[in-house]
Amino acid sequence: MLRNAPKFYEVAKRIVEITEDCILVAHNAQFDYRILCTEFRRLGFEYERKSLCTVELSKYLIPGLPSYSLGKLVRSLGIPVADRHRASGDAQATVKLFKMLLDKDTEKNIIKDAVRLNPKHQLEPRHLDIIANLPTITGVYYIHNADGDIIYIGKSNNIKKRINQHFTNTSPKSKKLQSQVATVTYEATGSELVALLKESEEIKRNKPIFNRALKRNSFSFALYSFTDKNNYLNLSIAKVDGRKKPITTFSNLQSGKSFISRAIADYSLCQKLTGEYKTKTNCFNYTIKTCDGACIGEELPEAYNKRVTALIDKNSYANKNMVIVDRGRDVDERSAILIKNGVFQGLGFFSLNYQINNLEVLESIITPMENNRDTQHIIQSYLRRNKKVKQIIIDN
Repeated sequence: MLRNAPKFYEVAKRIVEITEDCILVAHNAQFDYRILCTEFRRLGFEYERKSLCTVELSKYLIPGLPSYSLGKLVRSLGIPVADRHRASGDAQATVKLFKMLLDKDTEKNIIKDAVRLNPKHQLEPRHLDIIANLPTITGVYYIHNADGDIIYIGKSNNIKKRINQHFTNTSPKSKKLQSQVATVTYEATGSELVALLKESEEIKRNKPIFNRALKRNSFSFALYSFTDKNNYLNLSIAKVDGRKKPITTFSNLQSGKSFISRAIADYSLCQKLTGEYKTKTNCFNYTIKTCDGACIGEELPEAYNKRVTALIDKNSYANKNMVIVDRGRDVDERSAILIKNGVFQGLGFFSLNYQINNLEVLESIITPMENNRDTQHIIQSYLRRNKKVKQIIIDN
């Protein structure tokens, strides 16, 4: 393989060009960087670059593994590898590993340190220069000041367009943001659901000064159920009550009412027992023969409650073990959101189906995230709006 390969002096100039203003990422970076410096020194050139080591990052972000060699690490994480022990194969494996480590770095220390280390970004570039380098993709974006600190986090289906809106907005908050921005970094997600979950989690974790004091909730109304004195399951839309466990939540009252109206039609439910039609007798739908009479006791509670329970199961992931599969960052990649026993565990990306069919591998590629009412609302409302999103039930 080396017989017809170019000599180092033939590729040295190209190495300098492609690594200019870059941070070198390598598995056991100290070794690779030392070899590069030695070869350049033989040519009479002092080669200096910042570097990041995926061995050290892996030990910090994925502690407790028996081995951190590249081969064993990528196998334990279910990262697909071709051409092992060849430059191309190992480089591609390192790229995939580094992307996973960036996902697991929820504190964003890698990105913040990189911005601080790069002197080019510590000058205040024109806003047009920043926008020119941004993509038109779905993801989460981070606005940094000259010290590398994150001062604003947002999500968008078109990052370039959204940043342009920030820079052209004339509100007092936007003008302050425009005066402090030094650079914008971003993380592709492919999936809007992943972007929403990451944005929510990272605003809470990083507390950027220009994000509004954390919204109390992104939802204000919820769907509740109760059994009446005649043993019928009733549904109601009401303001969120922290003492009660909701089936699902809504951004506003109108969203909740629209949901109930669709549920009545889809599940043949009674208007009276869903709170849509206030009456002491039968509901209007019974009059036009589209209600089977649960409102006046004609339909037995067992038959009626079966349909209500089906609606509840469909719109709640309580006690379920499941994976929500959505778009990934590349054509051959998918995102996975893991829920165990009705609790949101976190999210990750995968390329091969065996990675989500094997629970142990799935859990290793997942970046753990906090389960709270915000994440529940984000997931449930996204699934309501995107009925074709794939959901895989995991057996215990």
